[in-house]
Amino acid sequence: MSPYEFRFEKLPKPVLSPSDEGFDSKNVYNPAVVKRRGKVVMLYRAEAKGEEITGKIGLALSEDGINFIRHPEPVMEPEYEWESLGVEDPRVVRVGKTYYMTYTGYDGRTARLCIATSKNLLNWKKHGVVFEEFPAQKNTTENWTKSGAILTEKMKSGPFKGHYIMYFGDSNVWLAHSKDLIHWEYEREPVMRPRGHLVEPGPAPILTEDGILLIHSEAFHEDGKLVYYTHAALFDLEDPRRLIWRTEKPILRPTFDWELHGWVDNVVFAEAMIEHDGKRYLYYGGADRYVGLAIGGWRREGV
Repeated sequence: MSPYEFRFEKLPKPVLSPSDEGFDSKNVYNPAVVKRRGKVVMLYRAEAKGEEITGKIGLALSEDGINFIRHPEPVMEPEYEWESLGVEDPRVVRVGKTYYMTYTGYDGRTARLCIATSKNLLNWKKHGVVFEEFPAQKNTTENWTKSGAILTEKMKSGPFKGHYIMYFGDSNVWLAHSKDLIHWEYEREPVMRPRGHLVEPGPAPILTEDGILLIHSEAFHEDGKLVYYTHAALFDLEDPRRLIWRTEKPILRPTFDWELHGWVDNVVFAEAMIEHDGKRYLYYGGADRYVGLAIGGWRREGV
């Protein structure tokens, strides 16, 4: 049984939709969101009408976390062979004075987890593919690592004491550890397996008194279609490989028309969460075409 009760209310309309023209005219979705100098900064995956590229990274600013003004040009584009077809699905954390972005580099065949750093969220230094070699898994090709969610505090005890940890992957979820947030070593056994089609990390994990909370996506085959939901799991504070519990009922499910019908139907895909105005703002991709927002939080059961 879950120790937490989750209550998030989705806004009925997207907070970001495709532009009429330009680099984000087809789809905008799966964002990273951070707060900087009092403003809410969104870095979102963008696709243009008529282009084969599956992702550039755009930037938008907001005072209230709901109404966003876009930067006119992408802040990241494909450059290298391993990301030749797209830079996708950013997740961003701040450690010290540096922002660390994990993103997917896609070459048309393999989705690889990559890392970039920035001081200002506009100019990014790419550090390349995180894992040059990763064994093929069910439903994936070799070296398919896809996405990563970093815990911003070093482990204080246990087998990874003094290291940062990251949950990554999108068929299963694995754990990796690092001393510098750039170079990572992975554990060979998954720490969380899918209950349906797949499971994938969402926003940065959060330390709680009960464990490490990881909000994530899960997809299930239902009535001949694939449906994406948002769930949560809790891992042990001493050993982040040990799964304690996971939600049975989704935190978010596709219900609005713009979540049910888009580039990929039946999708809510949460990747970013911030604290704002005393609440949690959980941002997600809707049907791989829009950015949605759910506002709320969680409390301990019985409290």
